[in-house]
Amino acid sequence: MLIDRAKTVRGAVAGAVAAGVWLAQQPLDKPIFGVDYDDSELLGKAFTRGPAWPVVGAVAHLGNGALFGAVYANVAPRMALPSWSRGPLAGLAEHLATWPLTVAVDRLHPARDELPRLAASPRAFAQGTWRHLLFGVVLGELERRLNAPPDPELPSYEHVVSSNGHGRLEHAVTPG
Repeated sequence: MLIDRAKTVRGAVAGAVAAGVWLAQQPLDKPIFGVDYDDSELLGKAFTRGPAWPVVGAVAHLGNGALFGAVYANVAPRMALPSWSRGPLAGLAEHLATWPLTVAVDRLHPARDELPRLAASPRAFAQGTWRHLLFGVVLGELERRLNAPPDPELPSYEHVVSSNGHGRLEHAVTPG
């Protein structure tokens, strides 16, 4: 599989933006789902327990999104699915593939006593589903637009424009 560096970078940008949207909306979905689950806290407190965990967690989350977006940009065009469905399905597939790791988080995370229990919580699962769906929608649409194939060559209008930029008089006064 040949990797297009520019396409990969644009996919990484789309993934980082999608992860940023995820982080920005987290405070809104916590009361809706009734779970105080925060991905930046989960990631940040895995690296540091000090006051820098929010920044460390946000950077780690954005980096994960960028990595996912870079891979997605190279895999999505090969998926035999409508373009609008690729991002959401990729996000949901990632959610289903990684959710079993919440058992390890609940047991082994260095800050497990400060984090909500996730593995056995249907609300946390629903919240994660919502977040991955949102991530996938934003990633898929943004990546599709950033990596859109070039437009076919536009028609030339040189034949109706004079060298002075005002056009030809015969085209203004005659039909066609």
